[in-house]
Amino acid sequence: MSTGMFDHDTGRHDTGVSQAEAWLARLMSPECEPHERAAFEDWLAQSPDNISAYLEAERTHALAAGLGSDDLLRAAAQAARRKPAQARGNWKSWLPAAAAAALVIAVATATLWPRPAEKAVVQQFVTAQGEQRQITLFDGTVLRLDTGSEITTRFDGRQRLVELERGRAQFVVAADPDRPFLVKAGPGTVRDIGTTFQVSRIDGQVNVGLLEGRVDVSVGSGADVRRSELAPGEQISIDGNGAIGSKQPLDLAAAHAWPQGDLVFRQRRLDELLVEMNRYSQVQLRLGDPALGSLQVSGVFHAGDQEALVAALERGWSLRAQREGAEEIVLSRPAQ
Repeated sequence: MSTGMFDHDTGRHDTGVSQAEAWLARLMSPECEPHERAAFEDWLAQSPDNISAYLEAERTHALAAGLGSDDLLRAAAQAARRKPAQARGNWKSWLPAAAAAALVIAVATATLWPRPAEKAVVQQFVTAQGEQRQITLFDGTVLRLDTGSEITTRFDGRQRLVELERGRAQFVVAADPDRPFLVKAGPGTVRDIGTTFQVSRIDGQVNVGLLEGRVDVSVGSGADVRRSELAPGEQISIDGNGAIGSKQPLDLAAAHAWPQGDLVFRQRRLDELLVEMNRYSQVQLRLGDPALGSLQVSGVFHAGDQEALVAALERGWSLRAQREGAEEIVLSRPAQ
């Protein structure tokens, strides 16, 4: 989405810097409308250079806003204004004063005002039931978001922070030695050390699985912090109370499959399998007899393909499927 004000073809804002300054002015205006803010977010997402330009424009504006309250800078500016008035016929006579005033402003800006922290660029991503989405973040990190998931990213000059509110995500993290990459999920924090890893937060349970590289998983802070470093092929879980479990082997086949839209089950309880498959479809599979939940099932199924799963259960486990309305299928024992 774009507005004519920022059309590249007009030539009015032919650099990222000028566009950033124009966006800043518009966003600060009380007349700024919601569709313009959406267009601004689209512009930010076009290039990391746009983000840098906008943060620089914000920083310059913040520094300029502070100049009016400083006596030293105000006096220097007044001196620069008086000199031209006293020597209108000779512009060279007041040029040194103007240059001196500019130097005072530059020095004071560097010494009296510490460089402010870059304002965080915040984005939110949500997937609907049955939807998977691949996203490239501002720093080049590739994110794969699973069905029914929600994350919020906050990137600034100090760190890259992702909060997983619900669902599951895979991260292929771009290298940036100056800004750590952190993922918060419930009580746990995952710190990337150059890696590919997955984090899930489902029904209050947090799980972290590592495919490549290293990650540090921690709970708590200060003297109470508890942490564990994972190696490739390991996973760890954190319960809703913040208790961190022991490291366990990661099912690499299953971990590699779900980002491709497939689900791998190895001797999984039927009730657990149905919970996982139901996350991807409006058509929900139910058990007519809870005792069927203990059946052990293995197989590879495309996420959301309920009909294929039902057909496999009918053939391999002799279950009977009864459709109850448009969005429910009940599984039961075969009729005697």
